[in-house]
Amino acid sequence: MTEAEPEYDDTHMRFLELLWGDGYLSPGGPAEVERVLAGINLRGRRVLDLGCGSGGIALFIARTLKPSQIVGFDVELPVIEQARRRATKAGLAGQVEFTQGPPGQMPFADESFDVVFSKDAMVHIPDKDAVFADIFRVLKPGGTFAASDWLIAHDDEPSADMKDYLAAEGLSFGMASPDRYINAMERAGFVDVRAQSRNPWYREEAARELKRLQFELYDQAVALTGKAFVDKNIRTWLAMQKVLDSGEHCPTHLRAIKPGV
Repeated sequence: MTEAEPEYDDTHMRFLELLWGDGYLSPGGPAEVERVLAGINLRGRRVLDLGCGSGGIALFIARTLKPSQIVGFDVELPVIEQARRRATKAGLAGQVEFTQGPPGQMPFADESFDVVFSKDAMVHIPDKDAVFADIFRVLKPGGTFAASDWLIAHDDEPSADMKDYLAAEGLSFGMASPDRYINAMERAGFVDVRAQSRNPWYREEAARELKRLQFELYDQAVALTGKAFVDKNIRTWLAMQKVLDSGEHCPTHLRAIKPGV
């Protein structure tokens, strides 16, 4: 994935935001964001939204959870440009900042955030050890990492159904197992590491999304993105449902702490 070849272009953003809500490029809306952040006090703290997409989540956090600042970071320029426009329109450009940079180490100083949050974005980063080492680096001592991500239930050869789903997505998914995530977090130095499967929730949610795409939203989605794009995504959802039903695709909540001084 490079700046010249964005995976989440305007067409993709329009489609996902129709399905998942304005500024949301992953499922569950504000309610799922609140579940990921449950029990964490963000008021007056500096927060990083890693893989912020088109900015809806960062703006929701700024409005409702009152951090002193939230910085959204993404490697893709189209989503960052959309996020900046959204922040300006909302009058939150002073509290919410969006930064774009290449894959690799993030362009932030050591120990510069109280909380690092991510919503279904690290699936695009194949090197889990590297990303968690970098998250650990930018967190202040005592800081919290809280995220959801799209995981595979194992690290063996993906099933035929999973291969079909990944081919249908056509995105740069670097899926890994819960064990691999947990081990990478612990190797980075995190403690109190937790992983909670969200497969039962998203299995039902994805089935509802598929029905909406096939019926309620179909004509509107075609008008926004074209029939071929919508039909391709319906095939993707049908393939995804198989691996959700089998449990091989397991969206997961993640939580960890950087030890204090």
